[in-house]
Amino acid sequence: MQKSSSTSPEAGDLARLDPAAWNALNRDENPFTDARFLRAAGESGCVEGATGWHWAGLALPGWIKLHSHGEFVFDFAWADAAQRNGLPWYPKLLIAAPFTPVTGPRLFGHDRDARAAALAGIEQRLTDDGLPAASINFGDAHDAEVLDDSTWLGRFGWQYHWHNRDWRSFDDFLAALRAKPRKNIRQERRRANEGWRYRWLDGATISDEELATVAGCYRTTHLLYGNRPSLNEDFFRRAARDFGDRFLVCMAARDGLDRACGVFWRSSSRLYGRYWGALEETRDVHFECCYYRGIEYCIEHGLAVFEPGAQGEHKIRRGFVPVRTRSWHWIAHPGLREGIRHWLGMEAEALVQHRRRLDELVPYRAFEPAEADR
Repeated sequence: MQKSSSTSPEAGDLARLDPAAWNALNRDENPFTDARFLRAAGESGCVEGATGWHWAGLALPGWIKLHSHGEFVFDFAWADAAQRNGLPWYPKLLIAAPFTPVTGPRLFGHDRDARAAALAGIEQRLTDDGLPAASINFGDAHDAEVLDDSTWLGRFGWQYHWHNRDWRSFDDFLAALRAKPRKNIRQERRRANEGWRYRWLDGATISDEELATVAGCYRTTHLLYGNRPSLNEDFFRRAARDFGDRFLVCMAARDGLDRACGVFWRSSSRLYGRYWGALEETRDVHFECCYYRGIEYCIEHGLAVFEPGAQGEHKIRRGFVPVRTRSWHWIAHPGLREGIRHWLGMEAEALVQHRRRLDELVPYRAFEPAEADR
């Protein structure tokens, strides 16, 4: 496969990323396009090798993909349509953080011209390598300024985020809810705290034994639901070491033994809930560890937004509200491209209708969605 002269560093060599130079391009302190996250994934073997994720060597978070797993803006149906019609879909180009459905910078650059140049570099790479498809997943508003004016096909979806209204305590947050969801949350928290104890750890304080528990919980839960674990213990060790107090674990213990945990990252303004795992069935503990303790953490530390992960309409009644996410797609074959364009139009209409139903589930006594999320 040819390499575009605009790419740096060489494809397949994540270890050569210069953290200072790379992170100078990474807007908004986003931890998942941070060089530390990308290098931890590469050096632990979670990408590269036989994983189907291969570093594209672009000066942005780009991958040559041999499958569509771990993307969270799924194109399996498109790949199937291509292959049933004798058209290639893989290898394709993906611009995204691996295994991470979090909005953040994809077209690196601090002004529109720089981001337009980054997009031109991507398109040149597609031409040079003759790739059949590409996606830019979970781009931010700055990316949208360029991509919405391009020929790429736009797509959107809904996630569920919690927004801090300068509450001073969890009880202040509950007071903003209607009576029934407020009562339900209190009941869930009471059950989750019967016999369970919770503590926060960060990358500077967590022990090797606790990190082994994190990896074991993550692996057990993925296998329980028939999913291949994408991350390993080495990844969590590297992430904890490199991110320090920006890497967080809410550990849940019963009878003095750690049995479940939620893994988080944070920036100066946001908390990101990323991975949940447990060694036993713990429904209420999941809600406590992954949602309610995170809300408490944001209130205590003055963080504005809590993103608990993809999917899950059950999050709405727990105080998380619908937020629009964006992706953009490039398809080489004109007929397939036109078919996908038509399909995206129908999907968008269905998602707008669905959003109206979602807003009816929001538990706040007063709620007005942001204009960008309508």
